[in-house]
Amino acid sequence: MASVSQTPVTFSGSLSSATSASDLLRSSMNGVNGVPLKTLGKGHVGHGRKGLNIVAKVRKVKKHEYPWPQDPDLNVKGGVLSHLSPFKPLKEKPKPVTLEFEKPLMDLQKKIIDVQKMANETGLDFSDQIISLENKYQQALKDLYTHLTPIQRVNIARHPNRPTFLDHVFNITDKFVELHGDRAGYDDPAVVTGIGTIDGRRFMFMGHQKGRNTKENIQRNFGMPTPHGYRKALRMMYYADHHGFPIVTFIDTPGAFADLKSEELGQGEAIAHNLRTMFGLKVPIVSIVMGEGGSGGALAIGCANKLLMLENAVFYVASPEACAAILWKTAKASPKAAEKLKITANELCKLQIADGIIPEPLGGAHADPQWTSMQIKNAILDSMDELEKMGTEELLRHRMLKFRKIGGFQEGLPVDPEKKVNMKRKEEPRPGLISDKALQGEVNKLKEQILKAKETSSINMDQNGLIEKLQREINYEFSEAAKALGIEEKLSKMREEFAKAENEQLTPSQIKNLENLKNEFNENLATAPNYGRLKYKLSLLKEITEAKTFAENYKKALPLKAKVNEKFKEVLEKPTLKQNIENIKAEIEKSGVSNIEEFDQELKEKVLEVREQVESEFVNALESSGVHVTSKVDQTSMSMIKARVDELNAEINQIIQDVIESTPDLKNKIEILKLEIVKDKNAPSKESKEKIESLQQQIKQGVAGVMSYAAVKEKYEQLQAELAELSGVGSDGSLIKEPIYA
Repeated sequence: MASVSQTPVTFSGSLSSATSASDLLRSSMNGVNGVPLKTLGKGHVGHGRKGLNIVAKVRKVKKHEYPWPQDPDLNVKGGVLSHLSPFKPLKEKPKPVTLEFEKPLMDLQKKIIDVQKMANETGLDFSDQIISLENKYQQALKDLYTHLTPIQRVNIARHPNRPTFLDHVFNITDKFVELHGDRAGYDDPAVVTGIGTIDGRRFMFMGHQKGRNTKENIQRNFGMPTPHGYRKALRMMYYADHHGFPIVTFIDTPGAFADLKSEELGQGEAIAHNLRTMFGLKVPIVSIVMGEGGSGGALAIGCANKLLMLENAVFYVASPEACAAILWKTAKASPKAAEKLKITANELCKLQIADGIIPEPLGGAHADPQWTSMQIKNAILDSMDELEKMGTEELLRHRMLKFRKIGGFQEGLPVDPEKKVNMKRKEEPRPGLISDKALQGEVNKLKEQILKAKETSSINMDQNGLIEKLQREINYEFSEAAKALGIEEKLSKMREEFAKAENEQLTPSQIKNLENLKNEFNENLATAPNYGRLKYKLSLLKEITEAKTFAENYKKALPLKAKVNEKFKEVLEKPTLKQNIENIKAEIEKSGVSNIEEFDQELKEKVLEVREQVESEFVNALESSGVHVTSKVDQTSMSMIKARVDELNAEINQIIQDVIESTPDLKNKIEILKLEIVKDKNAPSKESKEKIESLQQQIKQGVAGVMSYAAVKEKYEQLQAELAELSGVGSDGSLIKEPIYA
């Protein structure tokens, strides 16, 4: 048997050629120089002509130095961090994106560029024009961004060039190491986690990462995490809690990824697990909404002690487009939905959901990412300084109370008619349970509505509901009074007798019994314990009935009023009357007198003549249009009569005072009356009431003789005659005031 001689084996590759075959073969299982053969790539073992040859090829891979390079090149752009993270600044500057509401600003910007170009081409000095245009641009930018609508803020939050989580992290941290994987076989690129330091203080960072271009967005799944992403974040939360690292989360996602695979892998369970865990972490947590925070996908890393929002960020349970599609069946109603949802930073701070607003530069965070990052850094440090002063129990309680206080409700607001369609009808409260204050409030509210409607010349309201409610209340009070007076049993027996009657007509004896019962009830009603409430509700019913009558009459009169006003305008536009009125105005201005009583006789006659012409034409116009005029009132005569009435009232009061002063007995009675009224002002007794009424009657009889004076009586009768000539105005002498006795 021939022997095979083994010559020394050579190793071809990047490893040392001096390595012997025995060393190589011995290391084939455990690795060569600590490097497994599997890692080195494909190896080839075969028989050559001169002996055994082994060839190994080493695959080139990108080399990373973790955690930090020992000798970083300080000249490399980005410094130390550029050695550590595959996230690098984009080679090409992102293309500017103009939102729809920003287009007017672009017109100004274009003008500035055109003027600068013209200045460069011609060599002329256009610096003043350029400065003026730039000032206009800055002012327009300020006006626009200080009065943004909710839907405009949504568009800014979704801006393609808005800084991402890693942009902010690299701007605010001294060092940052990204940590990967959920320890279950997957690393979701939509959620980035890592440890970093700010001013020497160590924090655990985690956040949603969107892409900066289409390629990155596809890689990051547009910032929509799968369950693996939330489980990675959960692992880092446990890690931070174990080592005592405060947690900072950045929220920027339209929502958790809602595909079939994510649901199969337990998307809801992953979010719920994060929510439960975050409430038990013993380290401070600060969350920052830097773009859009959508639904549970945002809340899964947002259960923090403090929730801060960038000025143009939004935080919502459903996107405005989804809300509009559900409520109004079209996504075009998204501006309305964005307003109703209260999703902006200002609104959420008012609702105490967000704890603070981080300012952004004019134009949004993408206008100056570095400045925005510095504002975020300051906000994080300020919040952490406050939270780190708390003990563990206080920190957990603070986080719990933040979410327990969210929410509120309002009562008494009117419901829109379209919302009443599928709502259960509200049951009316039982009579007697409505307070007098509530009833008075409803009556006052109705009165205010009538007054406002009168001012706008349109009354369209329904008083029947309130009248029915008051009638139910009054019926209840009558029933209670009948019970208290012991009449209810008699009434029940009488009803039974009426029900047993064969024919429907009442017998004379039954009618008499009913009248006796009615009289008994009316006589004793004032002694019932609820008589005050009954009387009060009856007065309210009277008020509301009068208001209803007024509203109905006013509503009927509105068309007639409009017609009369229209005809009056037509009359005044007639050439002859118009000329006469202008002439009178000129004469009045020339005389320098404004009060008709001061006019001379000739001018007064001319004014009255023109007035009669206008009234005559006006009456004819109304008659021709089918409006019958029964009478007309001379306003001048009325004003003169009122003046005379006031004079007569003053004269009568003076005479009464003289009579009182000259009659000691009458004067004493008035003083006694005043004392009685003051003494029992709050709760007058029955005897006091009777005494007051008796004194009032005696005083009235004492001054009644005043009206019998010849001079006063003559003036009074003369005024009555003049008032009777006016159609229906003061014919009963109602303008004469009742004399004041005390």
